[in-house]
Amino acid sequence: MKLGELASLAGVRLEGDPRTEIRFVSTLRAAGPGSIAFLSNYKYRPYLADTGASAVILPEELLDECPVAALVSDDPYVTYARVANALYPAETVEAGAVHPTAVVAEDADIHHSVSIGPHCVVESGVRLACGVVLGPACIVQRDCSLGEDTRLVARVTLCHRTQLGVRCLIHPGAVLGSDGFGLANDRGIWLKIPQVGRVVLGDDVEVGANTTIDRGAIEDTVIEDGVKLDNQIQLGHNVRVGAHSLIAGCAGISGSVTIGRQCTIGGGAGFGGHLELTDNVVITGFSRVSKSIREPGVYTSGTPLQKQRDWQKNTVRYRQLEKMAQRLSELEKKLKD
Repeated sequence: MKLGELASLAGVRLEGDPRTEIRFVSTLRAAGPGSIAFLSNYKYRPYLADTGASAVILPEELLDECPVAALVSDDPYVTYARVANALYPAETVEAGAVHPTAVVAEDADIHHSVSIGPHCVVESGVRLACGVVLGPACIVQRDCSLGEDTRLVARVTLCHRTQLGVRCLIHPGAVLGSDGFGLANDRGIWLKIPQVGRVVLGDDVEVGANTTIDRGAIEDTVIEDGVKLDNQIQLGHNVRVGAHSLIAGCAGISGSVTIGRQCTIGGGAGFGGHLELTDNVVITGFSRVSKSIREPGVYTSGTPLQKQRDWQKNTVRYRQLEKMAQRLSELEKKLKD
């Protein structure tokens, strides 16, 4: 694409020749002719002067340091996302193609534009709307519903009655609608409790590879519009994730947790059950959330990495905290007296 086209598409100012041809994206250090790079993290600023890119996306304050054409943006990373989407459009799939190895129930309601890949299974009562794509080896169990332009990339399993909105993207290995972890202890023996709810996804939801979302015990597990889930996340039964929230890889969300709108959950974070997070909460990576959060803000727990010898010393001191606190209290009382 021409640089002028990219600037217009991204809604940013162009400094340079609009006829410059851009063929691919690159980093500042690895860039060559025909590429466009971006600079949003200032630690990469030293690489700007010597970049081989044909153009760079950057903020206004760095424009004087740029030796090549520039797209000037208030948010270079967002502009980069728009430019990259333009240069690397999504793979097109032949509309209406059903692979001969696919097994499709006769009573499934399938729009004529739906594409179904090899070794897929589509069971009774399923509804696939206009533009839906099922990649290889996907399983869509009975009474599931997929909205327009939703795509299951490959080997995705949707258990019975799972409902997906429009333009959802589900990556390989994800399982939606599996049994919630519901058990009752009868004098030492665990009795399984039927999980009769569903998994319901809103519009524009993305679910990463090998992520699992359990269906509700009684009410539904709900993922609202615009939520983005990374790889290998576990969402328990009756979890609710508010619109436009983001959860990074390997987070574990116990049952009946409610996460507000526009929250960000770092990788490896863990949640106890039956908690609530208000809107606009950030949980940093590997944090442990054991109580509800009522105020927006950034929350952190856990111990930062340190040398092993220091960690061992600090661990010993940690075990002594209660005794130290008691001694301090006694000293304060003596000083007061």
